[in-house]
Amino acid sequence: MMSEDTIAAIATGLTDSGIGIVRISGKGALQVGDALFRFPAAGNVSGGTGKFLSQGEDHRLYYGFVYDPRKDFTIDEVMAVAMRGPRSFTGEDTVEIQCHGGVLVMGRILEAALGQGARMAQPGEFTKRAFLNGRIDLTRAEAVMDLIRSQNDLALGASVSQLQGALWKKIERIRGEILHETAFIESALDDPEHYSLEGYPKRLLEKAAGLRLELEKLAATADNGRIRKEGIDTVILGRPNVGKSSLLNCLAGEERAIVTDVAGTTRDLLQETVRLGDLVLNLVDTAGIRPTDDVVEKIGVDRARKHAAEADLVLYVVDASGELDENDRETAALIRDKNVIVLLNKSDLPGTVREEDVWDLLEGDTGNSSQEKQAMEGRDQMQWGGEKGAPGEDSLLSDSRREDHSAGRPCRALVKTCARSGEGLDLLEKAVKDMFFQGDVASSGEVVITSMRHKEALLEACGSLGLVASAIEEGMPEDFFSIDLMGAYSCLGRITGEEVDDDLVEEIFSKFCMGK
Repeated sequence: MMSEDTIAAIATGLTDSGIGIVRISGKGALQVGDALFRFPAAGNVSGGTGKFLSQGEDHRLYYGFVYDPRKDFTIDEVMAVAMRGPRSFTGEDTVEIQCHGGVLVMGRILEAALGQGARMAQPGEFTKRAFLNGRIDLTRAEAVMDLIRSQNDLALGASVSQLQGALWKKIERIRGEILHETAFIESALDDPEHYSLEGYPKRLLEKAAGLRLELEKLAATADNGRIRKEGIDTVILGRPNVGKSSLLNCLAGEERAIVTDVAGTTRDLLQETVRLGDLVLNLVDTAGIRPTDDVVEKIGVDRARKHAAEADLVLYVVDASGELDENDRETAALIRDKNVIVLLNKSDLPGTVREEDVWDLLEGDTGNSSQEKQAMEGRDQMQWGGEKGAPGEDSLLSDSRREDHSAGRPCRALVKTCARSGEGLDLLEKAVKDMFFQGDVASSGEVVITSMRHKEALLEACGSLGLVASAIEEGMPEDFFSIDLMGAYSCLGRITGEEVDDDLVEEIFSKFCMGK
């Protein structure tokens, strides 16, 4: 997979800016740099001083000019640096030219580099070379692109942690422990006089169970990591004319959706990524849930149902000034197994909908006894944060519902809002934080995985360790233990890139931006 070609690309955005960077890397990078860069000499830019960039100090930034020898043309006044491998990002000889950030200027410099024997770099090829040269492992390579695409501080923190090697260190430690056990078994089988296996299966069973639990916990962070990285997939749901589009406009800070008093204005999906404090919500505004003979509106309602089923969070908007009807009951039935924040909207108008009516709607026919229902209603009247308060105060989110969420069951909260004025959005932010981050969105320092590829490899490794435990419990020969231990070892190696095929590497780096 390693190519000795000299590659070049614009490393900054293709838009007019103050500064642009053209990066050149590979076996001939210094020669290309020498051909293009000229140290300043009065009245003799094309000839320069006769000194070459490669003759200067390594990793030192020099002032001069970029000159295209083929066209006998000075392109720009620049700063340039030469970095000899392996002390560079790619591990190869590298030259970077910092020029003025005009699109035409950067294009002319890149064209001049290609004219001196370099070829156009493929997307992610600089980072791929860093990986292939052993400068970084695959988790850190993937973190580079995650860092570039970060939309919030949570994603940024997770990417930096992975870039610093937090995940790599954890995986390598576990791989080291697995390799140690495998080496011991092989040594004992080859040299039984010096290595005894007496009592070893029991010790290995405990070790395999401990490692499996550790990997399962790491795999369980995938959903949290995805939310940090990509944001919370959120659907705004409710019957027509309850204020869904007004809510979208309020959260987006602009008039994204048409708002009228006519029911059924929104017929298709409206999507918007918005920031809510430290959080990112990938919002989808949907058509109001109701029976309809209108073909277009019916398609919109079907799409609303589909997105609600796939969402991380449903914002269920209820008109607090009206009455709950059959459309509300149908909507509630769709989302009983989802994480839901009920927004009692139009709180500036006289209210007729009670909070307990909404909870009853979401609970459906649960078959609870009257005592259980009374206990549930008592919990539901707790103010956000767990302190008792009068019904309808600010936001409702009971301690019991947080426990339900931690146990893998859906979590629910209630917030009183006025979408037109923005009242209640601060409480909505608190409710989302508590639902997904137990009230604290700051990074706790724990290792969090953000890739489904990592999760799949972790679960496969758990399966192999489970086979080790089964082999021990069934009294199978020790050499069977080694087979499954090495299976787990290989699965974890796919995460760091030590055991990965060429096609996967190509697929990962093809998603990178040009010049990185």
